[in-house]
Amino acid sequence: MSDAPANRYPFTMPFGWFAVAETPDVSVGDAKAAYYFDTHLVLWRDDTGEVHVQDAFCPHLGAHLGHGGIVDNCQIVCPFHGWKFDAEGANTEIPYSERINRSAKLRTYPVAERNGFIYAWYHPQEEPPSYEIPEVDELVNGEFSGPTKTNHIVETGIQEMAENGVDSAHFRYVHNVDEVPVIQRYDIDGHRTIMESKQRFPTPRGVVDGRIDATAEGPGVSVVRFSGIIDTVLVTASTPIRSDQTETRFHFYVRNMGDEATNSTVGQAFAAEVDKQFVEDMPIWEHKAHLVRPALADTDGPFMKFRKWYSQFYAEDISDDRTVFPPPYWPEKMDETPAKATASAKYGSPTT
Repeated sequence: MSDAPANRYPFTMPFGWFAVAETPDVSVGDAKAAYYFDTHLVLWRDDTGEVHVQDAFCPHLGAHLGHGGIVDNCQIVCPFHGWKFDAEGANTEIPYSERINRSAKLRTYPVAERNGFIYAWYHPQEEPPSYEIPEVDELVNGEFSGPTKTNHIVETGIQEMAENGVDSAHFRYVHNVDEVPVIQRYDIDGHRTIMESKQRFPTPRGVVDGRIDATAEGPGVSVVRFSGIIDTVLVTASTPIRSDQTETRFHFYVRNMGDEATNSTVGQAFAAEVDKQFVEDMPIWEHKAHLVRPALADTDGPFMKFRKWYSQFYAEDISDDRTVFPPPYWPEKMDETPAKATASAKYGSPTT
C-alpha cells in the first residue's frame, strides 16, 4: 500500500477567471467538450455569437452535451433524447412531452471574451465574479502583431507555477542565464499584483538594458510586457484542470515593424526562448515538494507576500496537517532533468 498522501498540496482549486478556450476554438453553432476545474464542461456559441459554458452532463440521463450536442438558436440540444436547455441552464423543451422539467438544470458559468480567450468564472460555491478581466490596450490599438502561441499541460498545481514569477534567482541555475531580472517593485491591489523589474539582455552587439513588467489579474490571467530588444506583450492564461494539473497558454505579440514576415520571425524567436525556459521549469515543478515554511535567503524574492495574496482565492480552508507536501511517485518522469527537457526536443516549436 502506498504511503503517499492523498492530497498533493495544502490548497485545493482556486476561484477566479480562467481560460477554457481560445476565441477561434468555438464558432457559431459549435458545441465542444472541455475538462477543467475537475469537471466535464460543454462550450457552445449561440446564433447571436455569445459563448456559454455549462456542466456537460444532461440531467435527464447523463449524456455529454459536448459530444454530439446541437446548438439550436440560443439553446443547446441533448444528443440522447433531444432535451433543450437555455443559456441559463434551464430546461426549455422535452420534444416528446408537453411539460418541461423545472428541476433539470445545468450549472452555468459566467463567461467573458477578452484578448483572444474565452474565460469562465469558477467558484466552488458558485459565488458571482468579484473582479473583471480588462482588455489589453496593445491588442486593441493595432500597434502589436500576433499572436504566436504555445501551450503546455503540467503535472503541478497552478499556484506552484505562478510562484516562479517572484523567483529571480532560479534564472541563473535553471535557465543558465548570466543576467537575471532585478525586481524593483512588487505591489498588491486587491485581486491584482503589479511587478516591475529590470533586465539586461545579452545581444551580439553587447548587453542591452530592458524591462520585464507583469500584471496578474487573479490567479488565471497575467500580462507581461518586455522591452529593451523588441517590445513584446505576453498574455498568459493558466487554468487548473485538476488541483494538481494545470494548462498554460502563452500568446505573444510583438510591436508591429511594418512587415508581417518580420513580425512573425521576431515573434517566433522570442516565443521560442520564453517557451524553452518554461519547459526547463517543468521537471522542477513536477518533482518538487511544496514547503509550507520554506527556508528562504534574505535576498530571495517576495515568496510569502505572493502566497498571502494568492490565499484569498481559496474558498476552502488551507490544510495545516503537515508542512511538507511531496509529489507522487511516477517512474516515467524519474529520468527527466531540466537539461534534458528542451522545447524543441520534447514538445515541438511554438505555433503561430
